Formats: sequence, structure tokens, C-alpha cells
Amino acid sequence: MENNIVWHQHPVTRHEREKVNGHGSAVLWLTGLSGSGKSSVAGALEQALHQRGIHTYLLDGDNVRHGLCQDLGFADRDRRENIRRVGEVAGLMMDAGLLVITAFISPYRQDREDVALRLPAGHFIEVFVDTPIAVCEQRDPKGLYKKARAGEIKQFTGVDLPYEAPLKPDVHLNGTLPIAQLVEQLILMLQSRKIIAV
Repeated sequence: MENNIVWHQHPVTRHEREKVNGHGSAVLWLTGLSGSGKSSVAGALEQALHQRGIHTYLLDGDNVRHGLCQDLGFADRDRRENIRRVGEVAGLMMDAGLLVITAFISPYRQDREDVALRLPAGHFIEVFVDTPIAVCEQRDPKGLYKKARAGEIKQFTGVDLPYEAPLKPDVHLNGTLPIAQLVEQLILMLQSRKIIAV
């Protein structure tokens, strides 16, 4: 990075934005295999938080590839850059005082750790939606596992690419449980961390 590029500290801080919003800000990073239920849980959680008056934004894997990451493919390098960009955007949104929810496979531990390191301590909450691959394949909402098993899709996480599960996630969700139960678990966690009020 060039020496003449410096970070400008603005007069309105994240803490002041949080005060106006009436709640804390954080990045909830949902990770798990395709079909694990990440997007469903993220969407239901955002809806539940919105009903409580919490200022949120949901960043979803497919959506960011329509704009922010439309120039990226699915090669290893592109996947890593996709996560880096999403992490940067999530950080900016969190700085704006939002409770940001993301739903990305994000298969590599190092990529998730890199995102966490760029955020203030305690503001990156790793949520592992842990669903057996057999269940994910059974659900297969987009028919991707079927195509991957048939060789129509190459480099598919869980089939011919690894998924590195979190070793110590902040929240470990059983992806086979009802979505409402998982959302309640996340809301209780946010309350216990005093990010949102009880």
C-alpha cells in the first residue's frame, strides 16, 4: 500500500452510532456446507431481529456475487478474495452500528480468522451451522451436490474440495434442528453478550 494513503478517523464513532441505534454492533459469520441451512437461519434471524427494532443487514453468498464479487470465479484464489471482500464490507457495516449477518460456506479456517482479525476484538462471532453432509445432500436446494457427484461441477466444497470446520466456534448450531430453535439460540447468545437487550 502506498505511504500517502492513510486511514481517516471520522468524528462520529461506532459507539455513538450504537447509542443512537439502541443496541450493539457485531458480525455474525455463519459458516457451513452448502445445504447446511446457513441462509435459512440467517434470513429467519434477520427477520426476528428486525421485529425487535434491531438495525441489521444480511450479506448472502449468492447475492454478493451479483455485484461486489461478480468478477470472481470459484478457483481457490477467487474464493479467498470473495471472503476477504465480504469481510471488509461487513466490517464497514458494523462500524456503521449495524448487526451484520453473513451466510457463506467460507470453507477455510484461515480466511475466517483473517476476517476476525480485521474487526475489533469480540465483534466477530463465528457461528458453525453443523449439518452432516448426508443431510445437506438430501436437502440439496439448488441441485449442486447432484451435479458435483455427476462431475458437472468441479471444485465443489464437501465433494472434491475440503471444508475446514471451526475448531472453537462462538456458537455451534445443530443444523438438523428446526430453524426457529436455532434462531432462538442465537438471540439468547446476543442477549448474553449484551449486544441486544433482553
